Amino acid sequence: MPELPEVETTLRGIEPYIAGAVIDKLKVYNGSLRWPVTQGISEIVKGQRLLSLRRRAKYLLLQLEQGSMMIHLGMSGSLRLVDKNTERRKHDHIEMRMSNGACLRYHDPRRFGAWLWSEGEHHQLDHLGPEPLTNEFSGERLYDLSRKRKIAVKPFIMDNKTVVGVGNIYASEALFRSGIRPDREAGRVSLQRYHVLASNIKDVLQAAIEQGGTTLRDFVNGNGEPGYFQQTLAVYGRGGEPCVACGKALSEIRLGQRSSVFCGRCQR
Repeated sequence: MPELPEVETTLRGIEPYIAGAVIDKLKVYNGSLRWPVTQGISEIVKGQRLLSLRRRAKYLLLQLEQGSMMIHLGMSGSLRLVDKNTERRKHDHIEMRMSNGACLRYHDPRRFGAWLWSEGEHHQLDHLGPEPLTNEFSGERLYDLSRKRKIAVKPFIMDNKTVVGVGNIYASEALFRSGIRPDREAGRVSLQRYHVLASNIKDVLQAAIEQGGTTLRDFVNGNGEPGYFQQTLAVYGRGGEPCVACGKALSEIRLGQRSSVFCGRCQR
């Protein structure tokens, strides 16, 4: 699914074209998403100016004059800027046309995403942990939250209450860079190693954002182009292949119903 770098890349791709413009029309072709599209949203947002866009975790927040729309890309969703005369594809479920001529389409084959309206706060954002690229997230936080925890370190750092936006791909890569096995108990990782891990999480996510996200089967950025971070993946999706550091065949296990690839020699 699109992870934090993909969502941030999408935000940066669409923001220059729609921020400050007025919504002329919001057309919902299929509102049956993971959370049903807010009833009457087309009438609510029509004529409102889009004041700003921001990201919180993997959610996009479009601030309008009377409230905000919260968009989640789900498992396979994407937002693309297209010419308004471009033929609609099968899974283009929502289209937003702006006063400046920009046309934004939401494409989601699996329909696991969301378009929700609120005049106040969105409750889905309650109880989220800090953003990983801020000073609120640190090795000290990981160490403090992990004490006496028997959960494996990989699902621990993927928990949105610990820190938001560290999905499967980037958790795997950060753990490899830090030399930590994904199945090591979170409570048995030292403060020093958590300092290294927190730093590598920041570095991996920042590098992915700068390179346009990770190319997955379904993901494209706001301009309809794939990302390129996949070219630098050291472990994710490479089970059985040689480790880029030592040459040993990479191991693959299941953790929390997800595949986890690591090097048994470089990670401990």
